[in-house]
Amino acid sequence: VQLQASGGGLVQTGGSLRLSCAASGFTLDDYDIGWFREAPGKEGEGVSSITSDDRTYYAQSVRGRFTISRDIAKNMVILQMNSLKPEDTALYYCATVAHPAFLRPAYVHSRGQGTQVTVSS
Repeated sequence: VQLQASGGGLVQTGGSLRLSCAASGFTLDDYDIGWFREAPGKEGEGVSSITSDDRTYYAQSVRGRFTISRDIAKNMVILQMNSLKPEDTALYYCATVAHPAFLRPAYVHSRGQGTQVTVSS
Protein backbone atom coordinates (compact mmCIF):
# COMPACT_ATOMS: atom_id res chain seq x y z
CA VAL A 1 0.00 0.00 0.00
CA GLN A 2 1.51 3.28 -1.11
CA LEU A 3 -0.09 6.67 -0.96
CA GLN A 4 1.26 9.94 -2.27
CA ALA A 5 -0.15 13.38 -1.65
CA SER A 6 0.54 16.25 -4.04
CA GLY A 7 -0.72 19.68 -4.93
CA GLY A 8 0.54 21.74 -2.04
CA GLY A 9 2.16 25.11 -2.39
CA LEU A 10 2.25 28.71 -1.27
CA VAL A 11 -0.93 30.76 -1.55
CA GLN A 12 -2.25 33.98 -0.13
CA THR A 13 -5.08 34.16 2.36
CA GLY A 14 -8.34 33.51 0.58
CA GLY A 15 -6.73 31.45 -2.12
CA SER A 16 -7.37 27.87 -3.18
CA LEU A 17 -5.43 24.67 -3.59
CA ARG A 18 -6.38 21.23 -4.82
CA LEU A 19 -4.63 18.34 -3.14
CA SER A 20 -4.53 14.89 -4.69
CA CYS A 21 -3.99 11.55 -3.03
CA ALA A 22 -2.79 8.89 -5.42
CA ALA A 23 -2.44 5.19 -4.71
CA SER A 24 -0.29 2.49 -6.16
CA GLY A 25 -0.92 -1.18 -5.73
CA PHE A 26 -4.53 -0.96 -4.66
CA THR A 27 -7.85 0.70 -5.49
CA LEU A 28 -8.61 3.72 -3.34
CA ASP A 29 -12.32 3.32 -3.93
CA ASP A 30 -12.31 0.24 -1.69
CA TYR A 31 -11.00 2.11 1.34
CA ASP A 32 -11.94 4.78 3.82
CA ILE A 33 -9.50 7.62 3.16
CA GLY A 34 -8.65 10.56 5.36
CA TRP A 35 -6.72 13.78 5.01
CA PHE A 36 -4.72 14.93 7.99
CA ARG A 37 -2.37 17.80 8.68
CA GLU A 38 0.61 18.45 10.89
CA ALA A 39 1.87 21.88 11.84
CA PRO A 40 4.97 22.66 13.92
CA GLY A 41 4.13 22.91 17.59
CA LYS A 42 0.61 21.58 17.13
CA GLU A 43 -0.99 18.19 17.44
CA GLY A 44 -1.82 16.35 14.24
CA GLU A 45 -5.36 17.04 13.10
CA GLY A 46 -7.88 15.20 11.00
CA VAL A 47 -9.20 17.41 8.22
CA SER A 48 -11.62 15.34 6.20
CA SER A 49 -12.46 11.79 5.28
CA ILE A 50 -14.47 9.84 2.75
CA THR A 51 -15.78 6.35 3.24
CA SER A 52 -15.81 3.55 0.71
CA ASP A 53 -19.49 4.31 0.15
CA ASP A 54 -18.77 8.03 -0.23
CA ARG A 55 -19.93 9.43 3.08
CA THR A 56 -17.88 12.49 3.90
CA TYR A 57 -16.75 14.07 7.15
CA TYR A 58 -15.07 17.38 7.91
CA ALA A 59 -13.36 18.98 10.83
CA GLN A 60 -15.27 21.97 12.13
CA SER A 61 -12.33 24.22 11.26
CA VAL A 62 -12.62 23.46 7.53
CA ARG A 63 -16.31 22.78 7.07
CA GLY A 64 -17.74 24.86 4.26
CA ARG A 65 -14.30 25.63 2.84
CA PHE A 66 -12.87 22.20 2.00
CA THR A 67 -14.45 19.48 -0.13
CA ILE A 68 -13.33 15.88 -0.36
CA SER A 69 -14.18 13.73 -3.35
CA ARG A 70 -13.04 10.75 -5.38
CA ASP A 71 -11.72 10.65 -8.91
CA ILE A 72 -12.34 7.00 -9.60
CA ALA A 73 -10.92 7.06 -13.12
CA LYS A 74 -7.60 8.33 -11.79
CA ASN A 75 -7.70 6.29 -8.57
CA MET A 76 -7.37 9.46 -6.51
CA VAL A 77 -8.98 11.23 -3.61
CA ILE A 78 -9.15 14.99 -3.99
CA LEU A 79 -9.22 17.67 -1.31
CA GLN A 80 -10.36 20.98 -2.72
CA MET A 81 -9.39 23.75 -0.33
CA ASN A 82 -10.95 27.18 -0.73
CA SER A 83 -10.84 30.36 1.34
CA LEU A 84 -7.55 29.32 2.82
CA LYS A 85 -6.37 30.89 6.06
CA PRO A 86 -2.89 31.17 7.59
CA GLU A 87 -3.95 28.63 10.23
CA ASP A 88 -4.37 26.07 7.45
CA THR A 89 -0.60 26.08 6.99
CA ALA A 90 0.65 22.54 7.60
CA LEU A 91 1.98 19.37 6.06
CA TYR A 92 -1.02 17.54 4.62
CA TYR A 93 -1.05 13.80 4.11
CA CYS A 94 -3.59 11.21 3.10
CA ALA A 95 -4.07 7.85 4.71
CA THR A 96 -6.22 4.78 4.90
CA VAL A 97 -8.17 5.02 8.14
CA ALA A 98 -10.41 3.21 10.57
CA HIS A 99 -13.46 5.00 12.03
CA PRO A 100 -13.38 7.78 9.41
CA ALA A 101 -16.05 9.84 11.18
CA PHE A 102 -13.71 10.52 14.10
CA LEU A 103 -10.90 12.09 12.03
CA ARG A 104 -8.24 11.06 14.53
CA PRO A 105 -4.59 10.45 13.57
CA ALA A 106 -4.64 7.51 15.98
CA TYR A 107 -6.92 5.67 13.52
CA VAL A 108 -4.53 6.00 10.57
CA HIS A 109 -3.64 2.64 9.06
CA SER A 110 -1.22 3.60 6.34
CA ARG A 111 -0.10 7.08 5.40
CA GLY A 112 1.82 8.48 2.52
CA GLN A 113 4.31 11.28 2.28
CA GLY A 114 2.75 14.64 2.73
CA THR A 115 2.57 17.84 0.75
CA GLN A 116 3.27 21.23 2.29
CA VAL A 117 0.58 23.90 2.27
CA THR A 118 1.60 27.42 3.26
CA VAL A 119 -0.89 30.24 3.44
CA SER A 120 0.54 33.72 3.72
CA SER A 121 -1.29 36.53 5.44
